[in-house]
Amino acid sequence: MTANSDLIPLRLCVLTVSDSRTLEQDDSGAYLAAALADAGHLLHQRALLPDDRYRMRALVAQWIADPQVDGILVTGGTGFTGRDSTPEALLPLLDKEMPGFGELFRAVSFEEIGTSSLQSRAFAGLANATFLFALPGSTSACRTAWEKIIRQQLDARTRPCNLATLRPRLRE
Repeated sequence: MTANSDLIPLRLCVLTVSDSRTLEQDDSGAYLAAALADAGHLLHQRALLPDDRYRMRALVAQWIADPQVDGILVTGGTGFTGRDSTPEALLPLLDKEMPGFGELFRAVSFEEIGTSSLQSRAFAGLANATFLFALPGSTSACRTAWEKIIRQQLDARTRPCNLATLRPRLRE
């Protein structure tokens, strides 16, 4: 799956969307921050916001506009409850959607949680040459997404293709 080439460390931001957790109680965001560091990437910034689409959109737009940020991992707010608004907040910011991510995430999740996976509105895309992945709020869902999909795609050594080596061409 990987070839002998160099890792390209990416600068990534992690946003947790939650009305009930604090940064100290944020196991999902902590998992993602640790996982990306373990993979050789750099945590550029980490934040926690309530499920408020305008605050969420403002912070993510700020990160997208920052040329130092290569990607953003968002956890939470992708379910079906009344307050879940991550897709409504962030999909308008995308220049291009990556429909395969949500489809693959739900397929992989089906193996773990069965038909409950259909309630996930996880998605990914590209905005201003910055990758954005929106994941469910549970730590197990973040682990599944990172270990089975995102880690490989953000690793320049993954073949036949990956997002890390694609990134410089996105700015052209």
